[in-house]
Amino acid sequence: MMNQNLLKELKEKLEKEKASIEEELKKFASKDDKPKGDWDTKFPNWDSNAAGGSALETEADEVEEYERRLPIEHSLELKLKDINSALEKIKKSKYGICEKCGNKIEEERLKTIPEAKFCQTCNK
Repeated sequence: MMNQNLLKELKEKLEKEKASIEEELKKFASKDDKPKGDWDTKFPNWDSNAAGGSALETEADEVEEYERRLPIEHSLELKLKDINSALEKIKKSKYGICEKCGNKIEEERLKTIPEAKFCQTCNK
């Protein structure tokens, strides 16, 4: 069984990271609970008063910005999913157990990556 002080410390770290990621996502995406935990990148809508060539350039920039945001959203969503999974495991007293081999995940690994799913051996 994991040391309760360490467990509390890791839970707090996970919750802070979760809040930080959600704040980052809110800057350019909106939460969509279908599927659960999904976020949708907002299409940037800049200067709508532009006309002619300027309007086309603005629209091209908007598309480029949207395409730049998509992989960031996806990466943050995956990290958030792993964090939520780790927090759920803490609730169910299943935290710190490798999903592959069932052994304990090393404490040093959890201190570095508190949302880790696998022990050092299985992660290779």
